[in-house]
Amino acid sequence: MSHIAITFAIVAAIVVLFVWNCVPVVLVALGTALALYFTGVLNLTESLGGLGDPAVIFIASLFVVSAGLEATGVTAWAGQGLIAQAGQSRVRLIVLMMTLVGLLTALISVNGAVAALLPVVVVMAIRLGRSPSQLLMPLVFAAHSGSLLALTGTPVNVLVSEAATDAGLPPFGFFSFAIAGIPLVVGTIVIVVLFGQRLLPERSGRTLPLDLSKHARTLVEQYRLEDGLFQLGVRTSSPYVGASPSAIDLTDYAGLTLVAIQAGDGSGRLRRPALAEGDILIVRGDAETVGGLASDNLLAFRAEDAPTDVAETLFNRSSGLAEVVIPPRSGLIGQSVFPGMVTPSGDLVILAVQRRNEDQGPDETILAAGDTLLLQGTWQALDKHLDDPDVLVVDSPEVVRRQAVPMGTGAKSAITVLLGMVVLLATGAVPSAIAGLVAACAMVLFRVVTVEQAYRSINWTTVILVGAMIPLSTAMSKSGAANLLAESLVHLVGDAGPYALLAGLFVLTAVLGQLISNTATALIIIPIAVAAAHEIGVSPRPVLMSVTVASAAAFLTPVATPVNLMVMGPGGYRFGDYWKLGLPLLLLFFVVAEFLVPVFWSF
Repeated sequence: MSHIAITFAIVAAIVVLFVWNCVPVVLVALGTALALYFTGVLNLTESLGGLGDPAVIFIASLFVVSAGLEATGVTAWAGQGLIAQAGQSRVRLIVLMMTLVGLLTALISVNGAVAALLPVVVVMAIRLGRSPSQLLMPLVFAAHSGSLLALTGTPVNVLVSEAATDAGLPPFGFFSFAIAGIPLVVGTIVIVVLFGQRLLPERSGRTLPLDLSKHARTLVEQYRLEDGLFQLGVRTSSPYVGASPSAIDLTDYAGLTLVAIQAGDGSGRLRRPALAEGDILIVRGDAETVGGLASDNLLAFRAEDAPTDVAETLFNRSSGLAEVVIPPRSGLIGQSVFPGMVTPSGDLVILAVQRRNEDQGPDETILAAGDTLLLQGTWQALDKHLDDPDVLVVDSPEVVRRQAVPMGTGAKSAITVLLGMVVLLATGAVPSAIAGLVAACAMVLFRVVTVEQAYRSINWTTVILVGAMIPLSTAMSKSGAANLLAESLVHLVGDAGPYALLAGLFVLTAVLGQLISNTATALIIIPIAVAAAHEIGVSPRPVLMSVTVASAAAFLTPVATPVNLMVMGPGGYRFGDYWKLGLPLLLLFFVVAEFLVPVFWSF
């Protein structure tokens, strides 16, 4: 059997397996690379070379940059601004939402932007009395169109730019894609505004993301932290002046708990190593005991000022709250704890203990399975110590922080790193893979994310899928399969010219893209497109850009992209809901790919 026939057989098997969807896509992709090696189509270096391709490195680094923006609350800040500006107007809401997700997608990829804004949009729909199904599909489709605003919008953009370089042409610039992307974003918004309400169902999904925007207030109320809360100001003559916050010992005052120490200048939780005049101790207990503490330590007893907003004091950019449950067989069962106790790590404080939703008070409690503890500490401490099999975390601190703490610690650093990467990519000062790696390393060096968070943030399915499928493109070119398909396509369109070629490639790409990953589709189509362009004697640049637009037009099925599937549950969508709005958008993308692209990238 010839190498061409083997390559076609492998492509057919891949498409069947992707559509069947019973074998993990990672195994299909890795199986592709292995099949190309064992059949002799490619040698060892060619079969595994895709895993070290610069495009794969760049795609992986983008996930880390995206995680930095989410972890520091940059995306939460953008989402809350959207809610504030949208008001009750449906048109304004849709325009702002779709514009925001389009811009975010251009910078942090489709998956990152939709994942960050999905909970925000669901909460916004519920608050405004609208069905989530009316907003979630427009959110995803706007992300698809927004992926063509910049090089970083989707892995397909990176692959197409690299293909242009391999064909001996200049790579596409960072903002080159926006020439097609801006009309697509505007057109998508117009279609959704005019026809979306009639083409989309009115449903709510069974599985809706949690609204954690009021998480701190919910915990404060559930654990009644404001009951018996007092503020004590540090006077000039107080022995606490110059003392370390960790030196404040209330063991002599039964039932009294130190909740927090605030800086006297109103900047929030105390971050200095020593207390000074004017700093405020927030304590919880009965008034008589608090009065004794104030008298003994020359503190200004200001019960009339309390409670203030204890939720803001305990839950802010630097520190947060976490609720944990003691599971069966936990090593903590039988241990004695009490409110105000510092955990053995030294950087978490137990604020309250409940058993069967009843507060156990200030006295010691012997922990039993099912007890819940409310812990307070810095976000770094919560992330570090709650990954413990002895406790079950109710809501992940990382998830809570991303949704409820806009522009948190490290937000400015994350934005600076992002802008630096954009400048490097836009100016072409360094290759895209180098720019991405520099940005990813900077996110870790500036402590925006930890090394562990960086590892977790990378969608390894996407990375391995791209890396293991790149050899298929190599095989298509090396075996002559791409040239054969290109000749067949050219023969099919006859003498109709390059516009007919664009139309044929668009249809082929769009059809495959509804059934399998659009990234995998692009890897199959790109070598065919380049060979077809050479066959009829035109520049591959407009052909490649047309394929890019067609790859983004994954609207007709929920399995076309991960984000299409991501909103299916929360939106209550069925398989047949996607094509109703997707079809007019597909026609829009065809018009742009067929008629606008050749205007700016001539044949």
